[in-house]
Amino acid sequence: MTSFTTDRAVLVLEDGSRHPGRAYGARGTTLGEVVFATGMTGYQETLTDPSYAGQIVLQTAPHIGNTGMNSEDVESRRIWVAGYIVRDPSRVVSNWRSEESLDDALTRDGIVGISGIDTRAITRVLRSAGSMRGGVFSGEAATLDAEEQLRQVREAPQMAGQNLSAAVSVATAEVTPARGGRLGNLAVLDLGVKQATIENLADRGFDVHVLPQSVTIEEVLAIDPVAVFYSNGPGDPAASDDHVTLLRGVLDRGLPFFGICFGNQLLGRALGFGTYKLPFGHRGINQPVLDKQTGRVEITAHNHGFAVDAPLEGEVDSPNGYGRVEVSHIGLNDNVVEGLRALDIPAFSVQYHPEAAAGPHDANYLFDRFADLVRTSLENKN
Repeated sequence: MTSFTTDRAVLVLEDGSRHPGRAYGARGTTLGEVVFATGMTGYQETLTDPSYAGQIVLQTAPHIGNTGMNSEDVESRRIWVAGYIVRDPSRVVSNWRSEESLDDALTRDGIVGISGIDTRAITRVLRSAGSMRGGVFSGEAATLDAEEQLRQVREAPQMAGQNLSAAVSVATAEVTPARGGRLGNLAVLDLGVKQATIENLADRGFDVHVLPQSVTIEEVLAIDPVAVFYSNGPGDPAASDDHVTLLRGVLDRGLPFFGICFGNQLLGRALGFGTYKLPFGHRGINQPVLDKQTGRVEITAHNHGFAVDAPLEGEVDSPNGYGRVEVSHIGLNDNVVEGLRALDIPAFSVQYHPEAAAGPHDANYLFDRFADLVRTSLENKN
């Protein structure tokens, strides 16, 4: 059973608008970039996705928490969202796999939330004006002077320019053994990797070495990797020059590379393209993407606020000298670059989440494509 309270809470946006509601989860103050996520299911996977670090997540689905929380579906070691906004939290947890209520999990991890507000109206504001800074103030913090609350919101850092990888990455290397026919060691740079991604890679025959985001090229090469993988993660790719330098070292050595989400943006920058902040980003499990190679339209899971700036049509030369590159996938809602494929080196990436936890499995084949790329590379060496 979820405990309900009449404790006050208020969401304050940097445009000065105020949205009163009820406290949900931990009490106190939280600040961050307010974004909306459109998934109708999978709130547990959303909450434990490290890519949401620094963001106050608004769920557009009105009814949240009905299946509770369990220890099997978590995507990382904790809840990472900076705050949580829902309309109608479920009064009853009704799933046989549930181990605790969502309210209890939020409280345990210190996540300040708010419920009982018009999430549809706020989504329309963010959809029109773009994501903006905000704050949730609950309990005693809800009684602060309105001008003081707004001051705190407007003094919070913008997402642009933030490097958040160190906050979400592992401190020491962790290894998941391969399942099935072994391909070799895979170096995974943990920029906020999800457990479902690790499991998918292990299922393709990789001994998955999840490495801290601070590793050097020498430390990567020390595990004798057959390939390198860059994960999803939070923050601005323009603030991750060290990761770009590391990736250029990988590409210079001809190691096969696959990147997803943040990894796609970093491959773009390593190849010499720019990145930019989207007005409100893509966050949901129903985003249509065109695979230009097959002509197939896939429904995909997204969580990103930045994108690569590269020509959508034709082959172009990498500004940094890595040969020909093409945009391999395009978002059909707004023509955003959703994938890159290098034609002269073994490297590709996508902007979305092929592990799709939660979400559709249309893009799961990309893990097979990566394994095939590595097999071809190994055959060419022999």
